[in-house]
Amino acid sequence: MPIQWHELSSEPPLSGLYGKAALHRKITGKVLPETGLRCRVNVDTERLVNYRKICLFGESSLLPPTYPHVMAFALQMKLLTEDGFPFPLLGLVHLHNRIRVLRPLGGLSSVRISVHVENLLPHDKGATFDMITQVDDGLGPLWEETSTLLCRGAQVPGEVPAQVLPAELPLVEARRWYAGNEAGRRYARVSGDYNPIHLSATTARLFGFPQAIAHGMWLKAMTMAALREHWPMAGYEIAVQFHKPVRLPSEVVLLASSAKPSGQLRLEGHGELVHMTGSWAPVT
Repeated sequence: MPIQWHELSSEPPLSGLYGKAALHRKITGKVLPETGLRCRVNVDTERLVNYRKICLFGESSLLPPTYPHVMAFALQMKLLTEDGFPFPLLGLVHLHNRIRVLRPLGGLSSVRISVHVENLLPHDKGATFDMITQVDDGLGPLWEETSTLLCRGAQVPGEVPAQVLPAELPLVEARRWYAGNEAGRRYARVSGDYNPIHLSATTARLFGFPQAIAHGMWLKAMTMAALREHWPMAGYEIAVQFHKPVRLPSEVVLLASSAKPSGQLRLEGHGELVHMTGSWAPVT
């Protein structure tokens, strides 16, 4: 069925959404809503400057390719905390993220952001669904994102999809960095993502983690900043799979194939831990 779009006149406040998320802690259904949210969002110059610093993007006339995710975060939160949404936000696991940069992200002061969910599938540990985010300007689509989220314990009918792994390319070290204890709090201040598992060891233990863990989208942003010479201004996509979480503090090492239209990457930790794998390619 077609999506029923609801237009918002302004960005929803995150404080109220976290309150709703804290109260919704149980699985209440097996069907995704067929509604979506749309809203016009302005580029916050101060927030953008701080985001560039924290993710090491440097100065540019273009938005960082991961920044629209931050702009869309409040709208995504509102969708996932609506009364009819069947899964609790707190506890969802971000498994996979794909970003497609369709046109150059330059000269933007205001854009329209749309979010909806689809593709509910069984998983070995529960059920997954995709959250689709699209950013448009006056000329049409600029940027798209698909985030695959896991709800542990959810039960939906069907067979668990088989995974097809690509042949691995030769990778060399591209960058390494130290993710300190404060990394989660610093990223939360610019992204709005104050999930307790990222903020401190004390709050992370409430959700079964012995230490705070780094935001997956911060790791992807740092990766895209490090490899920004590997792809053009637009017409490409980069998809990553999140594996073992990065416990804070930790050192991580980014490996990547050569700067070609298509390639692969891997983010590793000590003891042969694999935190993230991914690939990039031209948009088809």
